[in-house]
Amino acid sequence: MLAALGFTTIALFLLLTMTKRVSVLIALVLIPVLAALAGGFGGELGKMILDGLTKVAPTGIMIAFAVLYFSLMIDAGLFDPLIRSVLRVAKGDPLRIAVGTAVLTMCVALDGDGASTFLITVSALLPVYRRLGMSPLVLTGVVCLGAGVMNMIPWGGPTARAMAALKLDSSQVFTPVLPAMAAGILWVLVAAYLIGLRERRRLGKVTIEEQPEPERVAGEGPGTLRAPERTRPALLVFNLLLTVALLAGLVLEVMPLPVLFVIGFAIALLVNHPSWERQQELLERHGKSVVLVTTMIFAAGVFTGVLTGTKMITEMAGAFVQVIPDALGGHLPVLVALTGMPLSLVFTPDAYYFGVLPVLAETASGFGGAPAEVARAAILGQMTTGFPLSPLTASTFILVGMSGVQLGEHQRFIFGWAFATTLVMTVVALLTGAFPL
Repeated sequence: MLAALGFTTIALFLLLTMTKRVSVLIALVLIPVLAALAGGFGGELGKMILDGLTKVAPTGIMIAFAVLYFSLMIDAGLFDPLIRSVLRVAKGDPLRIAVGTAVLTMCVALDGDGASTFLITVSALLPVYRRLGMSPLVLTGVVCLGAGVMNMIPWGGPTARAMAALKLDSSQVFTPVLPAMAAGILWVLVAAYLIGLRERRRLGKVTIEEQPEPERVAGEGPGTLRAPERTRPALLVFNLLLTVALLAGLVLEVMPLPVLFVIGFAIALLVNHPSWERQQELLERHGKSVVLVTTMIFAAGVFTGVLTGTKMITEMAGAFVQVIPDALGGHLPVLVALTGMPLSLVFTPDAYYFGVLPVLAETASGFGGAPAEVARAAILGQMTTGFPLSPLTASTFILVGMSGVQLGEHQRFIFGWAFATTLVMTVVALLTGAFPL
């Protein structure tokens, strides 16, 4: 019953949001609440929601201060040289912009953190897309593909979880899928080219007048257009060094990510806007963006808190494994690879890797397979090409929130391309022997 209730809850959420019957915020909060009441968990509802909110609180704090930090840096002109360079290389060509987006995303995603990847790439590239009149869905879609493939690195979420859950090391899980990952990277570039070609046909080449600074509009969040601000070269150097130090601290994990952004934003605000009035002006100008993104994060906390607290996710995992026919047992790695991405819309990363994956690995062992083969298959789809689409992953809302697109529109636009990425990597993994057919 709990498994059925869980699958119904997920299906209802996807149906209502993708058809725009209700907003994502409303669906994230009220649908799981109604499901919990229907399942007889009314007395425990408050605790479950609070547990979910507590779990996402660090992410919400990090996102709030990271959005403010990068908004400040955009206002200060830190990304203007990059934007001018991209515009100069692109020469008003949406196709080149799309491919450049994929390259930049995959470079930034080397840190293994999806949230920071989305924050940096969207902050830097959204002004370019708006200057050219390109659809923000192209931005979110291409960033989704690039970040998804790069999420396979050993210090990224999926591989790290798979290794921890099955007590394996990177040589057993990651090294054998390197050829598949390389194929995935090439496919992302091809996909970005094709998406950009479609956008070029829609817009044509855009003539852009040279301006000393990209324009941005105050009050509409990171990367929005408004009148150019002049800033001192010394201040630009300081902002660059501070940002590099912040990103280095992120990679080296010198402090928790929320703490890094809280301290980094406070320092940047004091140096760039010494007066109280200027500080308040910046907070008021970008407060809307912070509210839009963080409310989604905390609403997602309600959703996952209820599904976890009621044990719906646990029962869903067990039900999924039970429906696998014995005839498919010998082909389990391929099945895991192909179903991983769609299942990212149903299971949280922790639920899949620590709940579903061990059971799948044990099942594979019963058919003569190796747990490492199942782990390799899992990272090709589940939370790799799926994580920037999943409503159960907080960083998804950074991507869509900062870009100003609806989650359902983003999912419809890029789902096919993302699933094709999984298919390409799965075929290469089979050809190179990462796991058997």
